[in-house]
Amino acid sequence: MIDFRSDTVTKPTDAMRAAMANAKVGDDVYGDDPTVNRLQDMAAERFGFDSALFVSSGTQANLLALISHCDRGDEYLCGQQAHNYKFEGGGAAVLGSIQPQPLNNQADGSILLTDIEAAIKPDDVHFARTRLLSIENTIGGKVLPQQYLADAQALAFNHNLKIHLDGARVANAAVAQNIAISDITQYFDSVSICLSKGLSAPIGSILLGDERLINKAIRWRKMLGGGMRQAGIIAAAAELAITDQVDRLAEDHDNAALLAQHLLEMPELNVDISQVQTNMVFATLDKRFDVKHLTLLLAQQGILISSSYSLRFVTHKDISRQDILTFVKALKACLPQALTK
Repeated sequence: MIDFRSDTVTKPTDAMRAAMANAKVGDDVYGDDPTVNRLQDMAAERFGFDSALFVSSGTQANLLALISHCDRGDEYLCGQQAHNYKFEGGGAAVLGSIQPQPLNNQADGSILLTDIEAAIKPDDVHFARTRLLSIENTIGGKVLPQQYLADAQALAFNHNLKIHLDGARVANAAVAQNIAISDITQYFDSVSICLSKGLSAPIGSILLGDERLINKAIRWRKMLGGGMRQAGIIAAAAELAITDQVDRLAEDHDNAALLAQHLLEMPELNVDISQVQTNMVFATLDKRFDVKHLTLLLAQQGILISSSYSLRFVTHKDISRQDILTFVKALKACLPQALTK
């Protein structure tokens, strides 16, 4: 299959499979798993934090951050398109009794600093207490500028807020700017990094923070059923995701740019190539075409895409340059068959 639906579909590398087979393990709930401990220590040091916690998913890492920063009745500010607001089941509200305050994302993915400042609630019993600003980078495949992150950090500090980064694809943001991941994470009090997307680990995310926050997160992780036992088996692959897979993301970005250029030349699709900054390409299909039929036709040729007129194509380790060309050829052949009568 050539699968453009997401970079979550990446398969672990052969080196990861070998590391998993040979991993030294212990009971991680007791803190006894040597491979998990090594991963957490390495991540904390590499990304500039006191502590780190290995968890099962990016959704859990974000939720742990939110409920460790905020108490019941508190509020966090985020973008309308933020994953931890829109796509994580309302966990902060349901499980943490934390009120999200979503704000408009601009075309570049940022939130206007003036909007953030205006949304901070006064110290008044009528309002939820604004405690946290949450930012996502990359967001929709777009990279937030370093100066914006510095300005957002300063705003949070000046208003006594903590600042969290949903860095599910922060490695893509770093590679796109030719900087270290720590150059981005330096602006935040906590960071979640997903290792099972473009970095190709089969399972897992890292939550980074100070010792106090991570100790709270450990308690919440246990309460949420996220305590894992011999987790070194998956931590071994997660470690290689960090050490071996970051620089390779440049190939995914190049392949996304190639795909965008080919799609731009097709009159049936509308593509804003200026928005293709990392490994995501967004395109709008002309309404004259039956997108579900097109999806089925492509699937019959071993190509998987999202089934929506607003199409998202995600490049990753398991999509090669030749796969891009194969897909473009198949798409051109299938489009006439998907034209509605």
